[in-house]
Amino acid sequence: MINIDKIIKQRRLSKKDIAHKMGLSRASLHRILSGNPTLENIKKLAAVLEIPVSELFERQSRDGFYCPHCGEMIRFSK
Repeated sequence: MINIDKIIKQRRLSKKDIAHKMGLSRASLHRILSGNPTLENIKKLAAVLEIPVSELFERQSRDGFYCPHCGEMIRFSK
């Protein structure tokens, strides 16, 4: 998740605040952000930050974005 620190700063939140709103410990949130998060946790994080899931990832083209973990291109469908 490329933009998470930038988004957290823009929202004037701490990771502790986000973990609390997600119902997690700060350590659990750290594991999610530095590991391979589930789609459920990605959706929860986006909801807490009040942003679309796509904003959590770096866009590389108009067609999609690259997964920060495996490097695979995830394409948008029309």
